[in-house]
Amino acid sequence: MFVGVSMNLSALLLTALLLVAGGANAACSKLLNVTLPDLQDVPTPLCKYEGKVVLVVNTASRCGNTPQYEGLEKLYRRYKDKGLVVLGFPANDFAGQEPGSNKEIADFCQLNYGVSFPMFSKTGVSAKNANPLYAQLAEKTGRRPQWNFHKYLIDRRGENVLSYENDVQPEDPRFVAGIERLLAAR
Repeated sequence: MFVGVSMNLSALLLTALLLVAGGANAACSKLLNVTLPDLQDVPTPLCKYEGKVVLVVNTASRCGNTPQYEGLEKLYRRYKDKGLVVLGFPANDFAGQEPGSNKEIADFCQLNYGVSFPMFSKTGVSAKNANPLYAQLAEKTGRRPQWNFHKYLIDRRGENVLSYENDVQPEDPRFVAGIERLLAAR
C-alpha cells in the first residue's frame, strides 16, 4: 500500500515540478509565463518580473551596436529601484555576431561593460528559431528583430508591448520618456 501511495506522490510531485519548470503560473501574465535558462543555464521563470517594466533586448558581442550594453546598464542602474528590469538575450541570428558560449558571453559582458542586469542563455529570436518569449513579442507587436539590439518594452501588467528598432539608443530621450511613462503608470 505504501508503495502505491509513494509512487502516486512521486508522480504528483514530478507533475508539479514540470509545471513550475515550464513556467505555468496562473497568476502571471501570458507574456511572462515562460521559463528560460539564464547564462549559467539555471531555469528562470520570467514571472518573477511580473509587476515590473521589462525591457527585453537581443544582444551580440561582435556587433556595431554592442556598445549599447553601456547605455542599457546605465538605464538599469538608474531605474531598477523604480521597477525597471532589463533582460538581455544573446542571439547569433544576425551575421553570426554572437558566436561565443554562454560563459564567454558572461565574461565579455562583465569585463567590458560591467553588465549587472539579468542575461539569459544564447537563444534564437528570429522567425525561424524564436524562443517562446520572442515568438509572443513578435505576435503581440507585429515586429520581429531585424538585427541585434532590437528592444521590446513591456508594461507592468505584461500586456502592452512597445517595439524599438536596433538603431534606437538606450539614451534616446524619446525612449527614456517611454520607460518613464510606463514606470509612472500603476
